[in-house]
Amino acid sequence: MVAFGQFAEVLIGGLLAGVLYSLVALGFVLIFKASGVFNFAQGAMVLLAGLALVRPLDYMVAQGFPVWAAIVLGLAFAAVVMAASAWLIERFVLGPLVNQDGLTLFMSTIGATFIIEGGAQMIFGSDVYPLRLFPTDAWFLFENQFPGGILVNKLDVWGGLIAGILVAGLAVFFQKTKTGRALRAVADDHAAAQSVGIPISWIWFVVWLVAGLVALVAATVWGTKLGVQFSITFLALKALPVLIIGGFTSVPGAIVGGLIVGAGEKVAEVYLGPLIGGGIEYWFAYVLALIVLLGRPQGLFGERIIERI
Repeated sequence: MVAFGQFAEVLIGGLLAGVLYSLVALGFVLIFKASGVFNFAQGAMVLLAGLALVRPLDYMVAQGFPVWAAIVLGLAFAAVVMAASAWLIERFVLGPLVNQDGLTLFMSTIGATFIIEGGAQMIFGSDVYPLRLFPTDAWFLFENQFPGGILVNKLDVWGGLIAGILVAGLAVFFQKTKTGRALRAVADDHAAAQSVGIPISWIWFVVWLVAGLVALVAATVWGTKLGVQFSITFLALKALPVLIIGGFTSVPGAIVGGLIVGAGEKVAEVYLGPLIGGGIEYWFAYVLALIVLLGRPQGLFGERIIERI
């Protein structure tokens, strides 16, 4: 019973931590699904969103604003910043590169990463800023069934609820709205989409705006967990195995991939770590991703691409 309780605690903690990875992976999926671009700048967008939220929030609280009003105004300001960054990226980075090959577009997002990081550091500074939008304490559940109960972090639960709402909203957006269908058409063929009157510049602005708002949501959770700091940009690397496992074009796949990565690395760290050494959680996800690539290159939920010659 004690062993099962420990396993359940590790598994639940891993699953909930995996949801936090999924919040970052969702931004990648959105842009890749709608434009065919792998956005390496998504981690930097999470950083920018977090800084644009926490700095005005801290200022307004220091000036005596009610906390709820400071949060609302801070979120509104951060949303405006993400909208402005989406327009700038579309106007000056991706717009001139319409119909270029995928590698060129990918390299442009790497350049955007350094621009966003440098601009954010100049405007907001480079300190670590604590953010407390969600509770960070824990529940002890099933104390009557297991000695000491099962520890569940409240922040992880909040992240799971937010991710569920996001996935439902994005599924409706892509499947039921005219703009969502236009996004999928642009991803399939830029030239064909233009020929039927779909404005590429507007569509790319919309998808980068939505991805920016998803980055803002991810920043609220990750900023509460780690503090808003420049190491958040490395979340892009952590989300990569999630994308490979779930599929680059699947919104539900981002969630499932995050759950697999989160649970897998936590269980491996606790039960395999003592046998082969620590640090498993830093590389275990990439091993899982490699296994999936060997068996199903498009990911568990990705669309199989068939090219006829």
